[in-house]
Amino acid sequence: MLVGFYVLIFVLAIPGNLVVGLVIGLSRQALPPSDLYLLHLAVADILLALTLPFWATSVTQGWVFGDAMCKIVTILQELSFYSSILFLTCISMDRYMVIVRAMEARRANRRMVSWVVCAAVWGTGAILSLPGLLHSSYKSHNSSQLMCEEHYTPGSASDWRLATRLLRHTLGFLIPLAIMLPCYGRQKAMRVIVFVVFAFLLCWTPYHLAVMADTFFRSKIVPYNCPARMVVDRVMFATQILGLLHSCVNPVLYAFVGEKFRSRLTQILRKMGVLERTSLSRSSRSSLSSEITSTFM
Repeated sequence: MLVGFYVLIFVLAIPGNLVVGLVIGLSRQALPPSDLYLLHLAVADILLALTLPFWATSVTQGWVFGDAMCKIVTILQELSFYSSILFLTCISMDRYMVIVRAMEARRANRRMVSWVVCAAVWGTGAILSLPGLLHSSYKSHNSSQLMCEEHYTPGSASDWRLATRLLRHTLGFLIPLAIMLPCYGRQKAMRVIVFVVFAFLLCWTPYHLAVMADTFFRSKIVPYNCPARMVVDRVMFATQILGLLHSCVNPVLYAFVGEKFRSRLTQILRKMGVLERTSLSRSSRSSLSSEITSTFM
C-alpha cells in the first residue's frame, strides 16, 4: 500500500512540476520575484519526488543502496522540505511588500534581490538538512532487512532526536508560519498564492503534530503505553503520506485556480502544435507585466 502511494506521488509530481517549470521558464519577460520563487518551489518538489523510488524500494527490499546513499537521499528530502516552506515564506513577504508597502517595493531592486534570496534559501535549506548525516543503514534487532533511519549512539539518542526535531519544527514550520499568516492577514493576496500556502499547511501540519507527539513519547516527557504508541505510529504513517502528497498538489492548483497559468500553458501548447490555434481568451490578452500580480498566475 505504501509503495503504491510512493509510485502515485512520483508519477504525478514529476510531470506536473516539470510543466510548471516549462510555463514559467519560457516566459519572455523578466520573472518577478513571486514567479521566480514559484519556479524554485517546483524544483524543490521535484527533488522530493526523486527520493520516492528509493523509499519505495526500501519498503519491499530493505535499504539496498548503501550507507552513503542513505545519507544523500535523506538530505535531499530534508533540503526539499525546508526549501519549500522557505520559498513559500518568501512569496508571502514579497506579496506583502508589493501590495501593502508598494512605494518601498518600487524603489527596491526586487528582481536582483530575489536571485540572492533564492541562493540564500537553498544554502539555508542545505545547512538545516545536515542532520540527515545522522541517518545510516543498519539492521534492526527485529528485522532481517537493512533500514535507513536515524541512528544515534544509545546514550545520546534521546537528546539528539529532541534537538533535531525541535530544529525541524521551529525553523521549518513554526517561524515561517508566524511570518506568513500576518502577511496574508494585512493584504488582499492573489487567490492562487493563498491556495498554495493553505495546501502546504493542510498537508504538513498533521505530520508535524504527529511527530511532536512521537517526540514527547520517546523523550518520556509524556507517559504512554503500547496502544498509544501504536496509534502514534499509524498516525505518523498516514500524515507522512499526506505531507509527501504536497509535492504534486501545486501544479493541480495552478491548473484549476490560476487563470493566467492556464492561458500561458495553452499558448505554449499551441506553439508546439499540440492544440489548434484559436482566438486568444480575454484573460490572455490582458497585461501580464504588472508588478502587483504574477506574470503567469
